[in-house]
Amino acid sequence: MNFQATLSDACDRLRLAGDCRMGDVTELESRLRALDGAAPPALAVDFTGAGAFDLGPAWLLHRTLAGLGARGTRVSVEGEPPGHFAYLDGLAAAESPAEVARSSSATMRWLADVGQGLEVRARTWYEALIFGGRLMATAGTRWSRIEGLRVPSVVRHVYETGVRAIPVVAVIAFLISVIAAYIGAQQLRPFGAEIYTVDLVAIGVLRELGVLLTAIMVAGRTGSAYAAELGVMKLNDEVDALESMGLNPLELLVLPRVLGLVIAMPLLTIVADAMGLAGGAVLTNYLFDLSWPQFVTRLDDAISDTTFWAGFLKAPVFGLVIALTGTLRGLQVRESSRELGRLTTVAVVQSIFLVILVDAVFAILYLEIDF
Repeated sequence: MNFQATLSDACDRLRLAGDCRMGDVTELESRLRALDGAAPPALAVDFTGAGAFDLGPAWLLHRTLAGLGARGTRVSVEGEPPGHFAYLDGLAAAESPAEVARSSSATMRWLADVGQGLEVRARTWYEALIFGGRLMATAGTRWSRIEGLRVPSVVRHVYETGVRAIPVVAVIAFLISVIAAYIGAQQLRPFGAEIYTVDLVAIGVLRELGVLLTAIMVAGRTGSAYAAELGVMKLNDEVDALESMGLNPLELLVLPRVLGLVIAMPLLTIVADAMGLAGGAVLTNYLFDLSWPQFVTRLDDAISDTTFWAGFLKAPVFGLVIALTGTLRGLQVRESSRELGRLTTVAVVQSIFLVILVDAVFAILYLEIDF
């Protein structure tokens, strides 16, 4: 039987007959448009002669009747409505919490956002704790003998993260020390104290600038590389393949990277300190003709026994923080390359933040113990 939709002249009764397929949507839509424009106070929908409805026409009819009901029309049904109505009613019920949330007050929405943010943060910290605990357990088990160190892998990572980073670290340390020396000399010149530019450069580079600049450069260069490498391995199911073969990914992928960076960071710090002092010597010689022997003599008077060690001792801690952050974010990559890019960025930003935070803790500690 062909589909028919008949609307009474008063638009208070809609009679549906026959099977309503997608090809009948045009006829049904014309009747519903007229019905929606009239918006009668009461409407009777007669399904006694109706057959099967496709999902599209059923959704169109269901939406129109719901809209009329929301505007005050009393809708009554005669006969059995289409089976799709129960499914559409379920969808409407499932969407109702979202509608309630949208209509709630701004305060409730703010509290919901705060709660969601706290939940995400707590889950992130929990994952970090689990990762740290598993890593410590693996290190305690595997590093009990020399074979467990995987020396070839560690040496490779020291080369990639340390030796290959020497040019960029050296240039940055040299330029920053030149800038610091120039600004310091300009400020001290009115007082006739240009010689103390050497003190400024020496203490600043050896205690703070050398190791901090090195850590920031390594966080951007190596922290992102660690996250990207492990993230790609996660996307390619290489980490899962290692686990399926009975191998520990933390032992093979994480521990060599962590140990390699912990070893490389102090070496890079020494390079940065040397280039920083060289930059200060070049600028002081250029600005007020301070000879190299005079620079070295003043340098010896300016630094104490702890000046170099105050910065050097931070280096392995910074390396540990950067390596753990990069590898953790890399192993958290799931589902898509977009997630890989996001977590790589997160690894760099969090590494730099944690490095500065740890540096502040060291500054307070050194102040308390007069180091």
